[in-house]
Amino acid sequence: MTELVHLDIDASIATVTLDSPSNRNALSRRLVAELHAHLSTAVNAAQVRAVVITGTGPVFCAGGDLKEMSRTVTPDQPGLPSFADVLGLIMECPIPVVVKMNGPARAGGLGIVAAGDIAITPATATFAFSEVKIGVAPAMIAVPCTRRMTPRSISRYFLTGETFDAATAEQVGLVSIVTDDVDSACAGIVAALRGAGPNALRAAKELIPVARNLELGDALATMEKESARLFASSEGQEGMAAFVAKRKPEWAQFD
Repeated sequence: MTELVHLDIDASIATVTLDSPSNRNALSRRLVAELHAHLSTAVNAAQVRAVVITGTGPVFCAGGDLKEMSRTVTPDQPGLPSFADVLGLIMECPIPVVVKMNGPARAGGLGIVAAGDIAITPATATFAFSEVKIGVAPAMIAVPCTRRMTPRSISRYFLTGETFDAATAEQVGLVSIVTDDVDSACAGIVAALRGAGPNALRAAKELIPVARNLELGDALATMEKESARLFASSEGQEGMAAFVAKRKPEWAQFD
């Protein structure tokens, strides 16, 4: 049986590709299970420094597979990972996750976009929380989306289901980069991630929610200790030595 999701690991970057273009990369049970499996493999591979999630065909992800879901009132099968499991895996991933969109996203597809650390979209892509149009609400994806988007935009687009463009998606915080050349933009991001210390990348991801959520005094005290730890670490020492010697650090093996 042909895979609906593919995994390729090359030069420290894992690329996970949704490949069900005839179904607009909709989130069927099988696609979700394969996506979860490949993401788990990528996250646990020692050599992987970052993950890129992308798709084939004209649509990045159309959201839930409504044809499949309409045939049953129990969308998840025992033993299979759910879409909530996928979102949790992306959001809690200890290494950077880049979402490289190849086209529009709808409903659950926007959850994947919001869950990633960096999202790159074609300038022509469109977005919509279309759930209300079929009598449901964007429940699971509210978790990553409300952490990215402005409160006013969440209220508007969750409630109306309106379609909005890539420029608006960037303005409200859903995506990071809008471009006419997604491949080049992603290549630049990947090159930057390869040039960063692997342990530093993990530490940077961990400190973002801590710095955001702690009270000011606690945040500064916590980050002062973390800064000292990182500068004293072997990776920090190597990075500073490489800077002084005007050479690449030992981890920049792919640059």
